[in-house]
This record gives sequence, C-alpha cells and structure tokens, in this order.
Amino acid sequence: MFESARIQTLWELVEYRAGASPGAPMFFDGDGRTATFGEVRDEALRAAAGFQELGIGAGTRVAWQLPTRIGTVIASIALARLGAVQTPVIHLHREREVGFVLAESAAEFVLVPGVWRGFDFTAMARKLAGDGVRVITVGAEGPADGGYGLPGGDPRALAEAPRPYGTADTRWISYTSGTTSSPKGVEHTDASLIAGGVGLATALGMSADDVGSIAFPYAHIAGPDYVIAMLVSGFPAVIIDVFRPGDAAAVYRRHGVTMAGGSTAFYQAFLDESRRHRHELPHAGRLIPSLRLLSGGGAPLPPELYAEVRRELDCALVHGYGMTECPMIAMGTPYDRDEQLAHTVGRPVAGARVRIARPDGSEAAAGEGGEVTVKGPMVFRRYTDPALTAAAFDADGYFRTGDLGHLRPDGHLVLTGRSKDIIIRKGENISAQEVEDLLLAHPAVAEAAVIGLPDRARGERVCAVVTLAEPAAPPPTLAELTAHLRAAGLMAQKLPEQLEITAGLPRGGPLGKVLKTALRERYAAGQGAPDAAGPA
Repeated sequence: MFESARIQTLWELVEYRAGASPGAPMFFDGDGRTATFGEVRDEALRAAAGFQELGIGAGTRVAWQLPTRIGTVIASIALARLGAVQTPVIHLHREREVGFVLAESAAEFVLVPGVWRGFDFTAMARKLAGDGVRVITVGAEGPADGGYGLPGGDPRALAEAPRPYGTADTRWISYTSGTTSSPKGVEHTDASLIAGGVGLATALGMSADDVGSIAFPYAHIAGPDYVIAMLVSGFPAVIIDVFRPGDAAAVYRRHGVTMAGGSTAFYQAFLDESRRHRHELPHAGRLIPSLRLLSGGGAPLPPELYAEVRRELDCALVHGYGMTECPMIAMGTPYDRDEQLAHTVGRPVAGARVRIARPDGSEAAAGEGGEVTVKGPMVFRRYTDPALTAAAFDADGYFRTGDLGHLRPDGHLVLTGRSKDIIIRKGENISAQEVEDLLLAHPAVAEAAVIGLPDRARGERVCAVVTLAEPAAPPPTLAELTAHLRAAGLMAQKLPEQLEITAGLPRGGPLGKVLKTALRERYAAGQGAPDAAGPA
C-alpha cells in the first residue's frame, strides 16, 4: 500500500516502487525494449553517478530538451537522485523560446539529443547557452546500443541523496507555454508534483493490471505527473517519441494498453484512425481491443466529441483539468455518469480545494460563475518572478487560475472561458499577444488581433485578423505571414492557420479595446475558412 505521507521526494518514490515490484515492467517502447521498475532505478543510479562526475549535484540547474523516451525519464530520475534543479523544455521549442528559458532559469547544464528528426539541437543549444553553460549531447538510444546513451558511473561513488527537501526547496522549473508574451517560470518541489500524481492516480483508479501510455511530450508538466502516477499505482506504460495515430494504435494493441490519451487532439486522432480502418480491424472492429479508458486534458472537450468517441472506440472517456502551476486540479473518474463526463472536467482531485471567486474576491455561491481558484499541496511554490507570484494568490492563499467556471451541486467543475487571452491548441497555450506583436512588425500589417477558433482536431486553431497598412496594395498571404513569423523565431505550433483581412477591428470601451469576442463570433460562424498552409 502506497504511503504518501512518508514519501516527499521523487527518488524516494522510485526506491519505494523498485522495492515493491522490481521485476514488474515499467516501460515498453516502440522499438521492442522493456524496462522494469528495478532496471529503471538501477540505470538512474548509474546515470546519476555519471552526471555527478560531470559536476552536477544538489542544487545544480540543469535544463533538458529531450524526446519522449525511456532514457529521458531515466535522465530525469537521475537528476532527481542528485537533487538537481531541473528545467524541462518541450522539444518543439526553438531559438526564441529556448533562449529565453536558458537565460531566465540560469541553467548551468543543458542536455540535448543531438540531431533528432532532422534538427540539430546541440548546435542550437551551443548558440544560445551563455558563458560557462555546458551542453551535453545525450546519444541516440535504440535496442542495439545496449544502453540509453547517458553518462555512466559507479553508483557507489554517489553522494548521499539529499533529504528532506521535498516540501521546501525548488527542484523543478517548468515554463508556461504562453499565457503572456514571455513564458513564466513555475517553481515546483518534488512534493507538489507527487501530490499532483497521487491526485491523478486516485481519480483514474489505475492498478498494476493496467497498461498506460505516454505519447505526449515528457517535458510537459503532465510527463512527471503521469510517471508519478505509474510509480504510485505500479502500472507500466508504452512510451512513444513520435506520435502517429496508426503506429501508436499498433503498438498499443501489441502491449494491451488499457488507458491512452493525452489531450482532446489525441481523442480526435484515434477516432479518425478508427473510422478510416474500421473494416480492416479484427476484434469486432475495435481499434485497441484492450482499451478501457481514454484520459487527458489541456483543451476543451466538446460534448459531441465525447459521444462520438464513446460510441466508436467503445471505452470510457475521462477528461480533466490542470495547468503548469497545478498539474491536477479536477478529474473525471471512470465511475462518473456520461452526463458528468461530457459536460464537466470532473471533481477536484484528492487534496485540491477549489473555490469560485467573484470579481470582488468573495466566494461565489453554488452554481454561480466566477474565477476558478485552487489551494492544495499540488499548487506550485512560486514564479521565478516575485512580482508575478504576488499577483497570483489571493489573501487566503488560493491560486488564481485565470479560468472562469462554476461548481455544480454534484461537486463537478464546469469551465466556461478564460480571462487570460490565450489560445489552447493541441494542449499547448499560445499567447495571442506574442503572435500579434510579431505580426505588427510586418510592413503590410497595420493592426493585428489573434484569436482562437473552435477546431475538432486541435481544440482551437490560431486565426490572425489583420488590417492593411496600404489598403490598395495586394494583401499578404497566409504563407507570407507565417514565413515572417518563422523568421522571427516563432515555433511552428504557434503559427496562424487562418488569415482574415478586414477593413477595421471592432473596438469598444473607454480605451477602444479590440472586441475579440465579436471577432470569434464572426469567424466561428463560417465567415472564413482555415488555410491549408497552417501547421498540422
């Protein structure tokens, strides 16, 4: 039985699970490799000794931008054994985001995968790293190399594991993917991440008989959150570095995956894959016969998509709500009713206290809308910017999420909107202001408003609405504007997928603020269609 009260660090949790079920599988990958809980612990000890020889120890700041692989998880666990301060960087980020993170986090080491998927991460890191920052290339892993491409050393030479630090010291700095023009550094302890993982494990009711999956970026806050749930419940997972629905479904069938997901985009991808190949599939046409549960979060779940997935994939669909600052806030369970699962994000997870606040800060009545605020052991410690921290918590210590919603009489949370101007595309937050600022640098653009429009495959798609500097001149195309944004260093996932050119932006109020609600209503109603030049 897991005793959460006595475990405050990730390394303690790894030791606990390796002692409880050392020979049980922890990971399967698409290359046919299997790693047990005991093997992951032992490999992490060797890697920790290797990192220590390189000069990494307690408190060393280490950024890593690595694919979703077994070796990445082992590297992260090894750094946790040393008590390093880890800054995970999503592999999709490029110079603009990575440069900001390395400088703001004061990274002393950077781990990168070399050339992966045609991109040279080592060259980028060396270009961006400041004086005295050491870049370490983690070699490619595969069944033939007999290892994970990590530095190795003698575990007997390791310094004693730092303890206790779980409830007091920052051990993780994760960056928001764009609720403001610049990402915000979010400081977590091991204990806060463990609390989030325990909340997830408790809601989903996973056991050692289940097989999960990690096909989303492990550097996302959901990565450690999910691995902690695995360590708590003792179930293994299939881990995939590149998600392709057909390939993923084949690997999931091979390993008998019972729980899959990641975000709304994953639900839609599996739904489409099932429809395309329904008549070719054995097992009564089920895409993944062993699947009993799809689970995820990161973007709204349309009720109609819920119904279609339930019918087509013949499994439960459990959606939740969390963010970088608080990995788990609310989560549905497999025992909830269809109506609850289709229209809410579940109840607050174990340990989380959710309060709906009115504009004056007072607590809203049951069913009354307001800002979602949350308090509990899974809430982050602070931002790297003290000014942001001061504004993020109310007088009672509740974190202001910036999301709007209400609590139903049955205790389930309903989200109704966002007070922050962000777009959630495939689970990633995109700052409208960041894209707008870059668009305004284009000579053909006079004004720009960037909005999110509903999209079944992505949750939301990015739409740029612009006015022209010279109305009589030929207007820029979407391809021209995205080329301009790429040249400015914007990552592909933030590029607009739809361009609308208008004579003027709707404005209102004493300051003439752009009325984005009016723009969303206008273009969501069909006055404009997505352009194929946008990112997939």
